[in-house]
Amino acid sequence: MKKIFLLGATIALFSTTLAAQDNKADKKDEGFTFTTVKANPITSIKNQNQSGTCWAYSSLGFFEAELLRMGKGEFDFAEMFLAHKTYEDRATAAVRMHGDVSFSQGGSFYDAVYCMKNYGMIPQSAMPEPGTLYGDTLPNFNELFTIAEGYVNGIAKNESLKKLSPIWKKSLVSTLDNYLGECPTEFTYNGKKYTPQSYMKSTGLNMDDYVSLTSFTHHPFYDKFIIEVQDNWRWGASYNLPLNEFMEVMESAVKNGYTFAWGADVSEIGFTRSGIAVCPDIQKQKDEHGSDFAHWFGKTRTDQSSAITSKPLPEIEVTQEMRQTAYDNWETTDDHGMVIYGIAKDQNGKEYFMVKNSWGLSGNYKGVWYASKAFVAYKTMNILIHKDALPKAIAKKLGIK
Repeated sequence: MKKIFLLGATIALFSTTLAAQDNKADKKDEGFTFTTVKANPITSIKNQNQSGTCWAYSSLGFFEAELLRMGKGEFDFAEMFLAHKTYEDRATAAVRMHGDVSFSQGGSFYDAVYCMKNYGMIPQSAMPEPGTLYGDTLPNFNELFTIAEGYVNGIAKNESLKKLSPIWKKSLVSTLDNYLGECPTEFTYNGKKYTPQSYMKSTGLNMDDYVSLTSFTHHPFYDKFIIEVQDNWRWGASYNLPLNEFMEVMESAVKNGYTFAWGADVSEIGFTRSGIAVCPDIQKQKDEHGSDFAHWFGKTRTDQSSAITSKPLPEIEVTQEMRQTAYDNWETTDDHGMVIYGIAKDQNGKEYFMVKNSWGLSGNYKGVWYASKAFVAYKTMNILIHKDALPKAIAKKLGIK
């Protein structure tokens, strides 16, 4: 009896060990599993739909999160008010520069800062819901910009025009009014009358408290420069930090209760539509799989993207030089604006930033993306953040008080 018991116990122990190993293997081979480390409050996820307004949704989403952090309650700002004012100004700049400033749907975080500081802001309830004026339920700028872009470029690049009429801009404003809604000069909200300026003042937000940060070597560190991208048409300046300090700001901010607007390149194969943003070490995978690489990853870009983002894989070691090369070669561009609000860990303990996107409740995580720190280090164009979120030593180097 004793021998049989010992044999049975040995078999049971062996089986348990194998099961534990199998569970470990299964866990390693499964898709991404995230555990939240820190998540700061944000407002609801919206859908920019077929409009190039990520910059409006992300910047206003960031300021809404700031008001939550400040204990001011939940706000819902009107993205189309910001878009309307920005397109008016961008058209003026395009005409003034004879088309050398492009007129397009894109924008920057600085457009929101400029608008809120100079024109104010309004709640969503003071304008029509996006898309409703032309029979849609979400914004769709395809028709709008077919009209508006052609009109603005027709004036800006028309060499036969010797003098502009004083009414050229009225036609543009009328078009924007028809598609986006008229920007009110006065409105009632929660039983009180406001102008856009008085409403903005009532929020308690001070645009002078917010700074843009970046990290590139073609300008001196600890100084400000204008990032050379087309959608930075207002020439907003960003403070330049070494990469390690740039990442320190972002990590420290989230851990201390701050969110920030995140401008990034999302054209990389590691940025999926399912909610993952990673930078796998593809060369390492090639070395490990040899001639079987193409078969293992699949032959199309979609197949390769699916394979390298199907589970956690080793990622590249991002350097300052890599960032600069990608920017100089047009591999890192200002594709998309989002909001970073948290940190999570995958099943292997690696940390990711939690990202609020503006593509509705799409992807595997209902509108939230998980961006690895390698991806953020490599593909961030700039961030907009409250100056108090900066570690004191870094703020001192930048001369920010």
